[in-house]
Amino acid sequence: MLQRLNEFFLGKSKDPLDASTFHQISLIAFLAWVGLGADGLSSSAYGPEEAFRALGAGHESLALYLAAATAITVLVISFSYSQIIELFPHGGGGYTVVSQLLGPKWGLISGSALVVDYVLTISISIAAGVDAVYSFLPANWGAAKLGVGLAFVGLLIWLNMRGIKESIKVLVPIFLVFVATHLLLIVYGLATHAQNAGPILASTVQETRGTIQSLGLWPFMVLLLTAYSMGGGTYTGIEAVSNGLNQLREPRVRTGRRTMAYMALSLAFTAGGILALYMLWNVRHVEGKTMNAVLTEAVFGGWTVAGIPVGQGLVYVTLISEGLLLFVAAQAGFIDGPNVLANMASDSWMPHRFANLSVRLVRQNGVLLMGAAALGILWYTGGDVSKLVVLYSINVFITFTLSQFSMSKHWWSERRRGDWRWLRKLLINGTGTVLTATILVATMIIKFSQGGWVTMVITGALIAVCWLVHRHYDNVKLALRRLDDLLVGLPMPDETPIGALRDVNGPTEVLLVSGYGGLGIHA
Repeated sequence: MLQRLNEFFLGKSKDPLDASTFHQISLIAFLAWVGLGADGLSSSAYGPEEAFRALGAGHESLALYLAAATAITVLVISFSYSQIIELFPHGGGGYTVVSQLLGPKWGLISGSALVVDYVLTISISIAAGVDAVYSFLPANWGAAKLGVGLAFVGLLIWLNMRGIKESIKVLVPIFLVFVATHLLLIVYGLATHAQNAGPILASTVQETRGTIQSLGLWPFMVLLLTAYSMGGGTYTGIEAVSNGLNQLREPRVRTGRRTMAYMALSLAFTAGGILALYMLWNVRHVEGKTMNAVLTEAVFGGWTVAGIPVGQGLVYVTLISEGLLLFVAAQAGFIDGPNVLANMASDSWMPHRFANLSVRLVRQNGVLLMGAAALGILWYTGGDVSKLVVLYSINVFITFTLSQFSMSKHWWSERRRGDWRWLRKLLINGTGTVLTATILVATMIIKFSQGGWVTMVITGALIAVCWLVHRHYDNVKLALRRLDDLLVGLPMPDETPIGALRDVNGPTEVLLVSGYGGLGIHA
């Protein structure tokens, strides 16, 4: 009965020796875009708003710079991660890249930062999703928001215990509705207010001159840099494909690069488009609502078809899809978090059991750890997105910067081979290094005193735990080596004719050993 219940809730076990199994569980580019790209695409629900609001009242026209910078940054980081996919076709992402090109200690920092980032990805995606849905619900329903968020984390844990592909297929309709509604929102919003582009451009030029004259050039640059870095959450999730490459359908490099292209173009268009709409439609923050909710109501609210008002219904569908896509985005944490833990476990930074697969070929221990940690963070912050945003995006830019610097170092060492393609690749990863390092430094300075130090403490604590785990395995290896040496020195038993030791007509037992040493000889 217990076995039947287990199979009912978690599904039947999969045969790893069946040639069709990997085909059944691997992801084509579209499903990878849904499962891994939703993290980046969903950040358009809060990243552009954080950047826009950081400009402050009276400086909204400067958001034109942010729209252009956001689109360019997305494309540069995505292109540079495509080079990582090409150089490391077996996956591993930021942890493997940094470990192999900079060294295992730097890899530990990158891996630990990634693990914490993916926990926060789950937490903030769920919290922001709940906020998006509650934007059009009665205010007195808000008391249940935390409970709803915790319940959704539990639901995702269950879905991922059944299998990654199965969990993604359930979420595909939500993703498609989001893409359709937001494509309509941005295209219609830009087309109907295109006449405002000229005045907005003139206002941006005037605001730039006025701000520089009143504050000075340096404060003006600080203002832009602050807003740019506060929108850093927009870029989180871009690294997800390189971390989850081992989940993709063969040929993996081609599938991975195609997935990166889908992700880059969709995120650059959505995030940049939303920032542009904030200016064109003169959207401002309204207490109790997200700016995307205010924007959607402004664009769709007055729609009618044959005299029938359909706008409010379209607003609801758009906001619900946005909120539910944030739940889909949490999926990236459940896919890539266990993968990073497995890679770190293979190098003995984490307990080796995190590298194991369950009978359903799922990294079950990693899924449970990521889910439990996300539940803890949600409970600690009360599901408050403003608190989670402060904790978020610092860690991912640690990995971004280390990965881009590692690749830059690699291409610089390739210059001696006489192939001039190294220079083009160095320029891409070098630009990525400058952009991500700039955002990292600015984010740490701005967010540290606001509570960002909590993220650094958590990451530091995880690094310390990893050191203890690694030292434990080093001690185990040392003990085994000593035991091996002791057994080599033991005298062998007196020689006895083989025939006297066994029955030639009886069954035969074969014992396989790992090597010719003391343990092998005396086994």
